[in-house]
Order: sequence, then structure tokens, then C-alpha cells
Amino acid sequence: MSEGISVWPDAAPRALRRTWWGRWVHRLVADDTELDAEALQTEVRTEGAQQSCFCRRGEVVTVTGRLREVIFVPGPAVPTVQAELFDGTGSIRLIWLGRRRIAGIEPGRLLVARGRIARQADSALVIYNPWYELKRVGG
Repeated sequence: MSEGISVWPDAAPRALRRTWWGRWVHRLVADDTELDAEALQTEVRTEGAQQSCFCRRGEVVTVTGRLREVIFVPGPAVPTVQAELFDGTGSIRLIWLGRRRIAGIEPGRLLVARGRIARQADSALVIYNPWYELKRVGG
């Protein structure tokens, strides 16, 4: 085989290019955040959800991932619960208006959320009052 010619096309996933030895070494040397991101991307594919890096304003999407942070924001007009959903490629902010607490919505929890994507002034992707489904505890 001549140099510069690859057996794998450029579109082939990076994980498929590695041998079992390569995957084993990768698990040993990769940091926890990288391994977690890869696991979440696998979960996204399994659920048939859309990766957050491909979400565009105005689309109705289904996203899945792990909640990184959940905060209660007491607003002057309406209280909100805000959560950051990370799927391995990026984050989407989930905002429930008029809520002070939602049972099961806590950091580290896996969930599937559906709703229309909006973009806030700081360019963050957001879904207001998403439909959500809690996934198993502990990943």
C-alpha cells in the first residue's frame, strides 16, 4: 500500500478506526471528561436524539444527555428552574417557567428532552418548558 492512502474513508467514526488494543490504550490515557463525553455521544445515538452541536434555532428537537447543573432562579415576575444538559458535543439550557423545584431534576441525572430550540442573548441554546423523560439513575 502506498503512503498517504487510507483504508478508512474520512467519514468513518474515529472509534471504528481503532483496534481493540487502541481502544484499551485510549481508555487508559484519556481523561474522565473525554470518556464521559464519548459515552454520552453513544447514548445520543442509541436514543435516536439529535446532537446539540447540530441544533438550530426554531427546530423542534429531541436531545438527550446528563444534567450538569440545576439552579432555581427567583425572578421578579416568575420563578424558573434552569438546567444545563450536556450531550458530549455541547450544552443546551433547559428552562421551566413558573417552577420552584421539579422532582428528579438534579445534577448528574440522564434525561431526554423535547422542545423548540431558541437562542438567548448570550448565544446559548435553550428550550423553554421542555417535555422530558428521566432516564435510569447512575447512567
